[in-house]
Amino acid sequence: MKKHGILNSDISEVLSNMGHTDLIAIGDCGLPIPDGIRRIDLALSFGHPGFMEVLKVVSEDMKIEKLILAEEIKDKNHEMLLEIEKLFADQQQSPEIVFISHSDLKDRTKSCKAVIRTGEITPYANIILQSGCIFA
Repeated sequence: MKKHGILNSDISEVLSNMGHTDLIAIGDCGLPIPDGIRRIDLALSFGHPGFMEVLKVVSEDMKIEKLILAEEIKDKNHEMLLEIEKLFADQQQSPEIVFISHSDLKDRTKSCKAVIRTGEITPYANIILQSGCIFA
């Protein structure tokens, strides 16, 4: 039995199998997940678990070099953007943040190893994480 890290076996397996530049998404409860892409559904009820709670746990167990967010989060969910920026600002090497249209973000989930569905119900609470390299 694991002592540390993510206990969810599906998330743990996906992270263990990821290589440099592979992608994983974390989304709100309304983010469409393309057919053929692994769905890891954590949603229990509206708001639970929250997007930031899941992002924080995943980020503690994953080397992340790039964050991909919808441009619309800047205006439609600025508080969430500030929370995301704060979470990653405390890291020794902060990941690059890239903004694309929400439509393009949804299209890019087709390239993800998995999409983690949360119970989040605020707009544009979706992110794609690009895996970094764990050695120099």
